Amino acid sequence: MVLADEAAALLNAVTPEARAEDARRLDALFREVTGWAPRVWRPGILGYGVYRYRYDSGREGSYLATGFAPRKAETVLYIMPGYADFVSILARLGPHRAGKSCIYLRRLDRVDDDALRELVRAGLDDLSARWPVAAT
Repeated sequence: MVLADEAAALLNAVTPEARAEDARRLDALFREVTGWAPRVWRPGILGYGVYRYRYDSGREGSYLATGFAPRKAETVLYIMPGYADFVSILARLGPHRAGKSCIYLRRLDRVDDDALRELVRAGLDDLSARWPVAAT
């Protein structure tokens, strides 16, 4: 279930204003690329879509398909399951740090929007090839 009020509350609570502007801009971009409204996952994460997984061990669950968290120091982007195949996109993205399944951005105004759209789409396509992905 999409909790629109929770998502709006999260976006409205982001500070400082520059980080709030980045969050609103990312929300619009993620909605555009995914076609889905956000759902709040854990405190502070906006997720777009959901995927269900089941490991060989039998462990199963669900998690956001893609999304972001507007943190105080930097914004965290979540692209599941990781970035191994996205080196050429990341090279065009702009200043960032990369983790296994996340990207850290300090300033969105230094990010290439086209590369970011391509990254979100590539992440969803890669995830969909591994696990079922659907709207939240």
